[in-house]
Amino acid sequence: MSSNAGSPSHPDQPVPGTPPMAASPLTRAVLEIDEYAAGRGWDQPARLFALVDTARLRAQEPALAAQLGLEDAPGSAAPSYTPIEQDELPAGTPLDKFLGTVAWPEAVAGCALTVERLMLPPSAEGSVPHGMNEKQLAEWVARHPDRQEVRMTVAVLRDGARESAVRLREKDSPTEVLTGPDLVPGLAEALAATFAD
Repeated sequence: MSSNAGSPSHPDQPVPGTPPMAASPLTRAVLEIDEYAAGRGWDQPARLFALVDTARLRAQEPALAAQLGLEDAPGSAAPSYTPIEQDELPAGTPLDKFLGTVAWPEAVAGCALTVERLMLPPSAEGSVPHGMNEKQLAEWVARHPDRQEVRMTVAVLRDGARESAVRLREKDSPTEVLTGPDLVPGLAEALAATFAD
C-alpha cells in the first residue's frame, strides 16, 4: 500500500464541507472518497483506494495512522474504514485489464475506485445504434445531446459488502450524491474479483 499526502481524511473526523455521517462504515468511506474526488475537480483520471480497518491500522501501523491524522479519539471504537489512495493507474491501460492485475494483501479489508464516465438517461437507450464496437459506442455517446457526465465511486469489502456513490456533473453537490449497493454492478463485480483467491 502507498499513502499519498492528499489521501482522504478519516471518516470519523468531521471536516468542513464533508457529507453528513452515514449509517454504514462502508457508506461513510464511499462518501469520503466521493468528496475527496470532488475537491480535485472534474476531468480527473480514475483513482484506486485500499480500504483498511481503522482500528487495525492504528494498532499495526501507528506511524502511518498518525500521518493520516487517525489518532485515537472519543467514539473511535465504532467500525470504520480508512481509504488509502494507491499509485496512479497506468495511462492507456483499459480499466478492466488493470483491475485483472490487482491483488491485495490480507491487511486490506476492501477497495474502492472512483471514475468518471459519460452516461445516457434511460430514455435515450432505445436510440442506440446496433452493431457498434466499444470505441464507436463511446464516440456516439459523447456526441449525444442528452449525455450526462458522472463520477462513480464504488467500494467492495472482502466479505462481499458493496456500496456506490454517483454524482452528476450538472448537480455537483454533496447533497445530490446518489448512494446504494447496486448502482454500478459491473464495476463492483470487477473490484470484488481483485479479492478472489
